[in-house]
Amino acid sequence: MIRVSDIEESLNFYCNQLGLKEVRRYDNDQGRFTLIFLTAADDESAQIELTYNWDGDNLGDGSRNFGHLAYSVDNIYETCTHLLNSGVIINRPPRDGYMAFIRSPDNISIELLQKGEALSPQEPWISMENIGEW
Repeated sequence: MIRVSDIEESLNFYCNQLGLKEVRRYDNDQGRFTLIFLTAADDESAQIELTYNWDGDNLGDGSRNFGHLAYSVDNIYETCTHLLNSGVIINRPPRDGYMAFIRSPDNISIELLQKGEALSPQEPWISMENIGEW
């Protein structure tokens, strides 16, 4: 579960930029919250639950929301290029062809992992510096 402060901004990040898809949504009027369930496009068995509290939540620096999320991708370089072109900061570039870190709009650290073997290291990723923290 990941707490979010803005449904639309979060869905843009997780769905449009990261490539997950919404499979279910539950609004609880009495509890005043919404749960949104996301999956990878090819695997509905693994789900992420986004929780939005209607009356707001002080999520601070992200430490209350979650530790970090790990997400495997088919091609880490293509994914990072897409994210970078979409305005997402790559906090830890995939210099090794295997692992990168980004942050969600709510400051959740997300680890991107190359499926299978690491790709051969290549530019511009090899020369990119870390930005911020992950």
